[in-house]
Amino acid sequence: MLIKRKRGWEIPEREATPEAVFHDRRRLAKLIAAGPILAAAAPLLPRGAFAADAPAAEPAMRNLRYRLDREVTDEKYSTHYNNYYEFNTTKDVVAQAQKLPVSPWKIKIEGLVDKPMTVDFDDLLKKMKLEERLYRHRCVEAWSMAVPWSGFPMKDFIAFCQPKSDAKYVVMKTAADKANMPGIRSNPFWPWPYTEGLTMEEGNNELAFMVTGMYGKPVPKQDGAPLRLAVPWKYGFKSVKSIVSVEFTTKRPKTFWEEVGPSEYGFWANVNPKVPHPRWSQADEEVLGQGKRVPTMLYNGYEEFVADLYKGKEGEKLFM
Repeated sequence: MLIKRKRGWEIPEREATPEAVFHDRRRLAKLIAAGPILAAAAPLLPRGAFAADAPAAEPAMRNLRYRLDREVTDEKYSTHYNNYYEFNTTKDVVAQAQKLPVSPWKIKIEGLVDKPMTVDFDDLLKKMKLEERLYRHRCVEAWSMAVPWSGFPMKDFIAFCQPKSDAKYVVMKTAADKANMPGIRSNPFWPWPYTEGLTMEEGNNELAFMVTGMYGKPVPKQDGAPLRLAVPWKYGFKSVKSIVSVEFTTKRPKTFWEEVGPSEYGFWANVNPKVPHPRWSQADEEVLGQGKRVPTMLYNGYEEFVADLYKGKEGEKLFM
């Protein structure tokens, strides 16, 4: 008898979103992309749910390889409970974030690449095949959510950048718009711009995902419009928002939180329930909107996809 072993990301087919509902969501996304219709559709959507001036793209088909062990988090939580310190140090950044202009948007590509360039976000979208993925998202603060991200694989973006063979790290930076990001003015001694990085192997892993949307709509400003990263096996602070710069280098970057709190936040930041944060346990997490705590899984449940990346690195502090 063949016994099928259930993987951490799988759900029973009966719990999958019905096809009719999925296509209705895609239809709504097309209405949003239509421009003038957006104003009429707005009352149907949560306030502050998406960036109204974000570039629109064709709706993305769901990639069924990436499934969940829990319900998708209600949009009102994942779009209104955000860490984005460029605006403020609370979770309520929606109102302030709307002041950030996101169109036009440019991404500078530099460092060890065949041809340094600055690409317009609209032009980049035309070169990428979009898809939707359901991912768990685990914050280092021990809360979590499950989100339908849309975008394109980071490995496709890396191929577009044409890095040289000796590049070892990809370094990403967030916008540092002092005029429209009051948190930068409030904390002038922090090491702005927000900087994060991955090894080239991590960036080319199939899970690493460049996000352009959520819930079938352009990604909201408070969630990192118009372009952010999702690396679901790592704590959320690795998923850099509102990316304006990508650099390929041989030197491991000193990331934002490594500088701000080197004893608490390290470069690797892989989710591990057995390694506590210096100020709290990481053994379980609060699921937003569900009013309950669940056990945290190694690599946030994505061990089968990423464990091979870290073999032979036992001497490094891979989880902080």
